[in-house]
Amino acid sequence: MSLYVMKFGGSSVGDTERMQRVARRIVEKQDEGHQVVVVVSAMGDTTDDLIDQSKLLNEHPPAREMDMLMTTGEQISMSLLAMSIHRLGREAVSYTGWQAGFRTEAVHGKARITDITPIRVQKALEQGKIVIVAGFQGMTEEGEITTLGRGGSDTTAVALAAAVHADVCEIYTDVDGIYSTDPRVVKCARKLQEISYDEMLELANLGAAVLHPRAVEYAKHNDVKLVVRSSFNYNEGTVVKEEASMEQGAVVSGIAFDKNVARISILGVSDYPGVLAKVFGALAQEGIDVDIIVQSGVQNGEADFSFTISRDESERALAVIEGIRSELPFREVTSEVNLVKVSIVGAGMVSHPGVAAQMFDVISKQDVSIKMVSTSEIKVSCVIESSNLEGVVRALHTAYGLDTTEQASVGGPQVRR
Repeated sequence: MSLYVMKFGGSSVGDTERMQRVARRIVEKQDEGHQVVVVVSAMGDTTDDLIDQSKLLNEHPPAREMDMLMTTGEQISMSLLAMSIHRLGREAVSYTGWQAGFRTEAVHGKARITDITPIRVQKALEQGKIVIVAGFQGMTEEGEITTLGRGGSDTTAVALAAAVHADVCEIYTDVDGIYSTDPRVVKCARKLQEISYDEMLELANLGAAVLHPRAVEYAKHNDVKLVVRSSFNYNEGTVVKEEASMEQGAVVSGIAFDKNVARISILGVSDYPGVLAKVFGALAQEGIDVDIIVQSGVQNGEADFSFTISRDESERALAVIEGIRSELPFREVTSEVNLVKVSIVGAGMVSHPGVAAQMFDVISKQDVSIKMVSTSEIKVSCVIESSNLEGVVRALHTAYGLDTTEQASVGGPQVRR
């Protein structure tokens, strides 16, 4: 008997009709002779609605109380799904994250899992029950409720699959697998039969919203077999595993893009040892993540440098930099927010020179300027103006031979939880 962990996102359980369809699918899995553990997200727009309600009462609500509020969405989903399964004549039991044994660090809003002791989950499975677990949540050693941040339900599912030694962790979403790029932008995007953990991790970090990076990291570290598939059809999904077979002649596996990009430039900084440490140390202290960093040449003892951050962090980053002006004199600080980052990813890039040059050539032929570049062994990223995004992605997709004549199967907008 195989053990499956099935994770259903917000769009999959967005209303009672979809909830019933998910319940039938879970029962079908048990009918095939498998043990089943299910992880669910909040229904549809529940999370956004809760955030909106909180802000009507308090524009800056305490992080602890937000976690108390946010975890209720998943608890509604788990209870309703268990009820739906009972109606189909099967035994199901629902657990919150902490009842399922999830312990986290004491950080509200984006806690990391520190330990999982799934005793109640395993006992229920031994009794032949279907187990439903609320995603996105856990509890500290001191008994404080926490949430795992955006994409947290993916992480819950993969971590639970590792803890109970599941044979497969299936992530059900509104597209029927992982595509070479967002099929809403490129209609002829190609569905991948399989992809490596490393490629998927790069795509997830670079903006692909099908899987959360922390979930992929957890899967890689614990060798959890992941399958991404649609909750709206029975098509074969995409397998994420340690090594994926490369398609004939395929150097690039996928193209990702991130619309949440801003560039901060600090001009006329005195060039002396420790300058960068002061700037990025101050940003790190405020929890602001920095992505691409570029420093220009030194003239008259002064240098300019730029870096990218999330667009929604730009105002806070500017305030941090202005706050250290007395320690780090500079001429001017500027920001740009109308930017996107476009990235190509592929394990085949390691052994194929000229891949980056081709990317630059394709972008230049679109009459688009590249503002910043970042590379690794299996990816190249370019920062460009946001108005050029779709044209550049389509051109790159064609240039690297990723187009297919089959149109991608796309559902509604996906909520990553």
